[in-house]
Amino acid sequence: MQMNEDLVKQITDAVLAEIKQKKDAAPAPAAVPSMAGRERINEIKTSYASYPRAAKGSDPKEVVIGVGAAFQKEILKTICGIPLDDVLKNVKAGIEEEGMVPRVVKILDTSDVCFMALEAAKLSGSGIGIGIQSKGTTVIHQKDLYPLSNLELFPQAPLMDLDTYRKIGKNAAKYVKGEQVVPIPCTNDPMSRPKYQVKAALMHIAETEQLDPEVGIIEWEVK
Repeated sequence: MQMNEDLVKQITDAVLAEIKQKKDAAPAPAAVPSMAGRERINEIKTSYASYPRAAKGSDPKEVVIGVGAAFQKEILKTICGIPLDDVLKNVKAGIEEEGMVPRVVKILDTSDVCFMALEAAKLSGSGIGIGIQSKGTTVIHQKDLYPLSNLELFPQAPLMDLDTYRKIGKNAAKYVKGEQVVPIPCTNDPMSRPKYQVKAALMHIAETEQLDPEVGIIEWEVK
């Protein structure tokens, strides 16, 4: 079946409008804003120059959570609509339930979730870290592994729920304690890729736009 270009444009414009919408309470725009003449999804780039740089932790019970550059700022919900505040709250709760200590940093030098998780692990006092993209894709990593040789990968962000994020926090903490860890089963839906492909691409672009390698990694905790 030949794809209708006008239909693709309509879908893309609708997704862009959703990404730009900051709060649920805000009324939906009457017309989709035009992207004509623009080179960015978000016209303004957030500056983190004044934020404290993330330091290497020394607490052997620490699990560092590295979130994406657009996390809780330009992007407020995962690809399937879960508030990122709740995602972070549940990951931290899972870590704390196992007696470990969470710390949150924002990764500004890469938007690749495997590299994000590895950088978080290298900052962690325990050597275990979690990377979370703003669209919800998550990785548990260990500091001495290769970037793509992670402990656990959760690529199906559209199928993840808050219980899964809580279990991710618990498993990361169990790796710290050296316990036997049962990997969290991942739900697989072949139709989720075509259904969310455009939105996933645009969310990744929006995240990548906010990168600031000169700043690198900052301490991050939105109250």
